[in-house]
Amino acid sequence: MPASLPAPLDAGFKPAALFHKAYLAHAAKDSNQMPFVIGLERENGQSMCFESLVVPGRHPATLLHAERLVKFLLWSRGGWKLTLGGPRELAETIGRIYSYRGARRFDAKLMASAYGRPFQVKITSADKVPRKKESGLETVGHLRGCRIGFDLGASDYKVSAVKEGRVVFSEETRWDPCSHSNPDYHYHHLASALHRAAARLPRVDAIGGSSAGIIVDNEIRVASLMRSVPRRHFSRAASIFKRLQKEWGVPMQVMNDGDVTALAGSLSLGRRGILGLAMGSSLAAGFIDVQGHIRGWLNELAFVPLDLQRHAPKDEWSGDRGTGVSYLSQQAVGRLLGPAGIKLPASMPLPERLKAVQDLMKEGDDRAALIYDTLGVYLGCALALYSEFYSFDQGLILGRVTSGPGGNHLLEKARKVLRLHFPEVATKIKLSLPDERSRRVGQSVAAASLPRLDSKS
Repeated sequence: MPASLPAPLDAGFKPAALFHKAYLAHAAKDSNQMPFVIGLERENGQSMCFESLVVPGRHPATLLHAERLVKFLLWSRGGWKLTLGGPRELAETIGRIYSYRGARRFDAKLMASAYGRPFQVKITSADKVPRKKESGLETVGHLRGCRIGFDLGASDYKVSAVKEGRVVFSEETRWDPCSHSNPDYHYHHLASALHRAAARLPRVDAIGGSSAGIIVDNEIRVASLMRSVPRRHFSRAASIFKRLQKEWGVPMQVMNDGDVTALAGSLSLGRRGILGLAMGSSLAAGFIDVQGHIRGWLNELAFVPLDLQRHAPKDEWSGDRGTGVSYLSQQAVGRLLGPAGIKLPASMPLPERLKAVQDLMKEGDDRAALIYDTLGVYLGCALALYSEFYSFDQGLILGRVTSGPGGNHLLEKARKVLRLHFPEVATKIKLSLPDERSRRVGQSVAAASLPRLDSKS
């Protein structure tokens, strides 16, 4: 079952996309094949269902295929309840892995925090796994009326006033949310920014927001921006958006910054069906479906497995190996410096290491080019994997890693990987970096377009 696609600086790279493709081809020919069905339930009773094929038995490839599928779906869709239907021994093994004492206890505990309910695993027959149920989906990108949009980042926040689709005020303010333990710090910063924007509008019809972290029903469930807030005060911090909505008395919608980034790309390109990937300090992702919906999925692709080699890099936070953060972020650049033969001080922070590689790339350094070639292989294989779970025809690739000539270099390598190894994906998906037009549609402006006013908005 071949599953290797060597990258220039990572000869052992075993992309999950190739492995799953090879395993399914093998299973389809096996007379003992059985369906393996994965169901996830998240907020408000919404659920999804994904069906695969497995060959029953204790073969390591079967467990790897099934467990990595569960991992992908858990972090791309999200959910507090995992239902597994298929070979019972396989389902029970995965259930133990995703228990509070299992190897994936980080995943179970974080899902419990994200959805405010204990994480559960239910085992049943394949035909009894709950089917897909998603309700209340609406298109986004509404610009009618007088709106305020905000975007909360780790070092600054932005706020914009938008009148009938035209920006009449925009500002950026430095802050340090990660080190403040009093949630009033976060509330007062945002509240005052909204008032400054409102002063430039004749009225306020709606407020939309973008923030790092996991946001469910306008509540912050997991966020590095509030990492210093004590647990006893976190509920007060998590509810600041609802508190502000009550004070303003207008429609308000806040979403993860990855999804709003994809929305900004959709507005600027005039297209739907967009998967946005931001390769920065970590890997952020957002998705706009072909109907123009933000579906409310987690899209935390930093935790999704891309590489299945036994000794793949280990993510320090989740404890898992081969996940996206180690392949499509500044961490990947730092990891590839040694294999590329580039020596930098061990004490140099990752952003500075990236800058050094970018400078070498501008000078035509072959070692830097090998790093971007390797990143391109990673990206191409990642997109092939994502295409199995997301319906999109536009891949918007952004983030600090893509700045400078290296961005186009890695995109061209990714296109080549798709053409050679995943031609069916290459013909479907167009890859691009943000152009000047898309940069002008800022995150806070896109956020302002989230709330719906009426059928004509």
